[in-house]
Amino acid sequence: MELAQVRLLVTDFPACYHFYAEVLGLKPQSGATEGPYEKFSPATGSAGIALQDRAMMARVLGELGDAATGHRSLVVLRVDDLDAYCAGVVSRGGVLVHGPVPMTDRMRVAHLRDPEGNLVELQEWLLLGG
Repeated sequence: MELAQVRLLVTDFPACYHFYAEVLGLKPQSGATEGPYEKFSPATGSAGIALQDRAMMARVLGELGDAATGHRSLVVLRVDDLDAYCAGVVSRGGVLVHGPVPMTDRMRVAHLRDPEGNLVELQEWLLLGG
């Protein structure tokens, strides 16, 4: 088995597309800025993040509501330099809601939300012992 992607069901597809492509700097697969689907890839790694129009999936399954409530997902992105990456995110319109701060002795994190309220965690793994 292989993880192909994490897919987020979103209501405002264009705003989320802008967030993942422009604010976080992930590479879109096709450029479908209006949806109903797009996959984004980081510079390294094999798994990606995909956006899916929530209303489209509601029609397919006949069971999902039009809006999510509470925290339904957490997208985690590992970066080499958390402070520099966060500065870039903020300069591109992102708003940090937490951090950058140590989470453990091996990791620093920062959190922000996409336009749909999905949490995004930015991680920097720390080397121990030097």
